[in-house]
Amino acid sequence: MVTDSDLQSRDNRHDVTAGSIISLGPLFSLVNTDYEAVVYDLDGTLVRLDVDWDAVARDVDEVLRARDVDTAGRSLWEMLEQSDETGHRDAVEAAIAEHERTGAHQSQRLALADELPLDVPVGVCSLNCEAACRIALETHEIDDHVETVVGRDSLSAYKPDPTPLQAILDEFGVDPATALFVGDSESDRTAARRASMDFQWVRERQSR
Repeated sequence: MVTDSDLQSRDNRHDVTAGSIISLGPLFSLVNTDYEAVVYDLDGTLVRLDVDWDAVARDVDEVLRARDVDTAGRSLWEMLEQSDETGHRDAVEAAIAEHERTGAHQSQRLALADELPLDVPVGVCSLNCEAACRIALETHEIDDHVETVVGRDSLSAYKPDPTPLQAILDEFGVDPATALFVGDSESDRTAARRASMDFQWVRERQSR
């Protein structure tokens, strides 16, 4: 376990600026000394949803094909974008969300869920639907420690667009330069950079 004394102050870090990628110790120590808010991705970061994404893609494919939409060669997320263009977003969202809600009830709690900071605002910004996020947080009894949840369907934009992260920080009244986003994907890293936030990979936290 890394203690407070093991962490350098923000001013002493080398080239740490807004939007940078950092490798640091436990978030309790981190937020006590450096950040005014911490935002987490959900799936793969705080929990692991029990979702067969291949099955989700097949269901979405069926939804669109039933509406005479050609989905040939498209991935799940490409079909989601396609549903916007063809006017079938609600039907596609419903198909995906059904899997996500079930998977949230059966999700696995991950290590970072035990280390949510208690002295600064905490948010969740996820590509999963908001309902699934809330179910997962409630299932693992960490919902009381999360003040704001923004899912894929909460706003008109989703990661890697920075809008969801910006919305969370606006609600907190926190400047992006003083906030951290913790995630497990390139989409997370890109969203943090675009929002001018610091970013930490989950795998770097778990390697400590």
